[in-house]
Amino acid sequence: MPSTDTARLLIACDDRPGIVAAVASFLHARGANIAQSDQYSTDPEGGRFFLRMVFHLRGLSDALPRLERELAAEVAAPFGMEVHLHDAAVRQRVAILVSRYDHCLLDLLWRRRRGELDLDVDLVVSNHPDLAADVAGFGVPYAHVPVTPETRAQAEARQLELLGGGRFDLIVLARYMQVLSGAFLDAVGAPIINIHHSFLPAFAGAGPYERARERGVKLIGATAHYVTEDLDAGPIIEQDVIRVSHRDTATDLARLGADIERTVLHRAVKWHCEDRVLVSGATTVVF
Repeated sequence: MPSTDTARLLIACDDRPGIVAAVASFLHARGANIAQSDQYSTDPEGGRFFLRMVFHLRGLSDALPRLERELAAEVAAPFGMEVHLHDAAVRQRVAILVSRYDHCLLDLLWRRRRGELDLDVDLVVSNHPDLAADVAGFGVPYAHVPVTPETRAQAEARQLELLGGGRFDLIVLARYMQVLSGAFLDAVGAPIINIHHSFLPAFAGAGPYERARERGVKLIGATAHYVTEDLDAGPIIEQDVIRVSHRDTATDLARLGADIERTVLHRAVKWHCEDRVLVSGATTVVF
């Protein structure tokens, strides 16, 4: 649907009667027209309730600050809601971190150029210079920040200069082969989505294709998840798999898995930027 004068509303709270009625009444009283509505309850008696609404309101951009204040006071506070309200016409500003593997990075840039992703990629940061020319072809700035065990703290400080301070709404790790510290995660000020080349929780950490080959698995996969301080253990957004056989080498698995990785990462980034993902503890609800 058109993004002009359109907002997306996400709500999470303890379940109880009257939530949908309160939200709908609030929007109706201000002349808004609800275009889409999705909801989910973990348990109608004592569970958690999740809601995603898309609504149209003439003059939304000017009315949004007042709408946020009134929604917080009149609806969110009485129900103990966590609320996110986003103007659909405002694209999310995205930065991508990458190492040497190019398939996920170039897929995201290509989809953005084709209009398949409604977001702005404003920066690519890499610990290697290898992909600078490829990224330049998309007109996106490229920053090379080398990382070694001895310079990790200095490198993260430089990355925070580039990425922190509210410059970005989302950071994507498109096969960035470095572990980010807890201090970096606390300071960067934006959610981070990672693509891991296994069907988590199986084969977390390094070398998943090699370990999958050693175990003789018949399915390999990829997992897009939010990054937390626990390695490859953040809330999962999307996963997919492909069938393999005993004849496939670790190199074959990596080649087959690359297609799954870029597809899964694309979906996760798209859904996040369309405000379809709500985090619930260690899991997610995706509308």
